[in-house]
Amino acid sequence: MSPDALEDGHAPLRKLALVRQGKGGKRPSMIEQFQRAGGKTPLEQLLNAEFLLAKDPDNIVYAEKMLAACVAASYTRTAEWIAQLIFDANRSSHKPSFKTYILLKDAYDKLGLYAQAVNACQLAIELRPEDDMLKNELRDLSAKMTMEKGKYGKAVSFRDSVSNRELQDQLQSQDNVVKSEASKHRIAIEARRQYQQAPTSTTNILQFAEALVDLETKPAFVEAEQLLKNAYENTKDFAFQRKLMELEIKALRNLIRKEQVRSTEKTDVPANGTLAHLSHQLEQKELVYYQQCVENYPTDLRFKYEYGRCLIRNQLFDQAIPLFQEARNDPRLRAVAMDKVGLCFLLKEWYDFQKKSIQRRDEASELGGTMRLGEYPCDIRDKTFAFEAYRQPSIFERHRHRYEFNNQYREQLVKNGMIVSGICPDADLVEIVEIPAHPWFLGCQFHPEFKSRPMDPHPLFKAFIKASLQRKNML
Repeated sequence: MSPDALEDGHAPLRKLALVRQGKGGKRPSMIEQFQRAGGKTPLEQLLNAEFLLAKDPDNIVYAEKMLAACVAASYTRTAEWIAQLIFDANRSSHKPSFKTYILLKDAYDKLGLYAQAVNACQLAIELRPEDDMLKNELRDLSAKMTMEKGKYGKAVSFRDSVSNRELQDQLQSQDNVVKSEASKHRIAIEARRQYQQAPTSTTNILQFAEALVDLETKPAFVEAEQLLKNAYENTKDFAFQRKLMELEIKALRNLIRKEQVRSTEKTDVPANGTLAHLSHQLEQKELVYYQQCVENYPTDLRFKYEYGRCLIRNQLFDQAIPLFQEARNDPRLRAVAMDKVGLCFLLKEWYDFQKKSIQRRDEASELGGTMRLGEYPCDIRDKTFAFEAYRQPSIFERHRHRYEFNNQYREQLVKNGMIVSGICPDADLVEIVEIPAHPWFLGCQFHPEFKSRPMDPHPLFKAFIKASLQRKNML
């Protein structure tokens, strides 16, 4: 049966799961949750998540895992079906999850279902009306939705693609199209009117400030700045402080652009350090901004990622690494966050900031050629704890160390009961050792935590927990 077989597979299973739940069926055990956590392929992830969801139909986390797997594997019909279930559950919840709406927005966007993506994004904004990044995403999604309705690139001509005046007006009003001066003033006048009607409304204050800034005049900017300062002093609501800092950052960026243009146009003018000074000011402003955002929005992983980037620029790598490690839990940031973790280790251990070059780590360097860093192959011996955990004869694991297993003692250790269950074939290096007489004794040379995730633990960690539970039940 196809993984995208909705009517013959997923939907009937969902009905059976609800019937089973009504009859008092048990939820998945702890062991089942460990065994079914994640998977090596999207299909395996889908099957594992659906198994758990069938035993616990109200668990939205399992449904979200199903959705992520369907989107990754392009099971479009199943993805749309499970997304609707998640959307309905979150919408009807007494406390809707912002993170769930973001997951739905991204999933619908990848599936090309832009109307649903816009809807999910709007509901997320209702929960966090001060989130400007999300508003920018809403503008982009709205544009995609309109383009899809207009069939851009598919019609014979623009007149064919925009068949009515209403849709044409909608295209013109999209925020990704440069606004005319007249429309900017109209928006500012309307925002001022709404603010005057409800001057204590957070949304009205923020929208009015944004409309003022869009006018791109100094008096309007000063008015917006004073508006936000007064609002923050009266309420101590960080949303106003955050918007104020964003305005200051925007002003610095404008100054930097003007200075860059000035220095480019006047090649005969010697560098006076103004650009470097402004850039340094911008770095410090952004550092403070994202630090405060992390403190005030501790569950928003995007701020942690951006704060980590600022810390890298300030060479604070030890502080940045845990932020990126947390940011990996956001599917949208997983790949880039992992890249930044690697960059932190590279800059911290290998980069010479005085020479502005990568350090040499060979026999001729003062540090020697002893560092083993990166991913290396490992051959697994059959009928061992390691093989039972990985279930494959060859693996790749990540290393970061100088010391190696001393092969001079290898034969003596093997004679006394230890076995070598993992070998790096490139250099006959011992990677994994075990003691078969022990209930579960395994030591490895590499770092399994580098490839482990909270919801997709490393095979060795899963095997260790499984053995511990079995041992506990035997006692």
